[in-house]
Amino acid sequence: MSEKTQIKTMAECTAEGISPEILFWVGCSGSYDARAIKISKAFTALLDHAGISYAILGAEESCCGDPARRAGNEFIFQMLAIQNIEVMNAYGVKHIVTACPHGYHTLKNEYPTYGGNYKVQHHTQYLDELIKSGKLKLNDSGKNEKITYHDSCYLGRVNDEYESPRALLKAVKADIREVNRSGKNGFCCGAGGAQMFKEEEKGTERVNTNRTKELIDTGCKTITANCPHCVTMLEDGLKDHNKEEEIKVMDIAEYLSVHLND
Repeated sequence: MSEKTQIKTMAECTAEGISPEILFWVGCSGSYDARAIKISKAFTALLDHAGISYAILGAEESCCGDPARRAGNEFIFQMLAIQNIEVMNAYGVKHIVTACPHGYHTLKNEYPTYGGNYKVQHHTQYLDELIKSGKLKLNDSGKNEKITYHDSCYLGRVNDEYESPRALLKAVKADIREVNRSGKNGFCCGAGGAQMFKEEEKGTERVNTNRTKELIDTGCKTITANCPHCVTMLEDGLKDHNKEEEIKVMDIAEYLSVHLND
């Protein structure tokens, strides 16, 4: 296992003549939100454990533009997209991995229109490949642990990826308790479409409160997710049901990071 103390930026790699295997697109939440930063750290710990060379853009990374486009501000989206693409193309980026399904969708499906053509993977897809190739080694200390899994909209219904996250949970022998509304019939955490940044309409039940109740009813001790927005919304939902002391919410990268072989 490598002992990385500082993550290199693409600028530093270029100056040193290094070509990292992947660019880790950290995203706004993963960079600035205290809770989501823990997810970023967990994912990089997994990359270090697997011996993967990677870099980030650092200060050169701007918002991918997803919230702006979903909220209807096409001008801001295009400005951000073109700026990011110019930066990544200048570095010759070929392969991007991100822990945010919104960033994944935007970079993979919307950036090609503006000249941003990359191989883009969600971190669960990439981690699944690392496990199957033998580079990432996990133990089965999660055996029989009662967990449930929440499908994020942008990885699941929007991009039709359901298997990689579940394969990762199965790799540590967890007891996965599926919620009724899962897979292609999954239900939103309430953050999508830029709803993360506005209050619910008065007189309506909060979407995350509704969704969290379903997850609680599985009898799980841990709720796993694949999106920093989902993690935030579900943790707030647990507070609505006074369950935040009994049940924890973890991104899959966080969950795997505590099941690494020494």
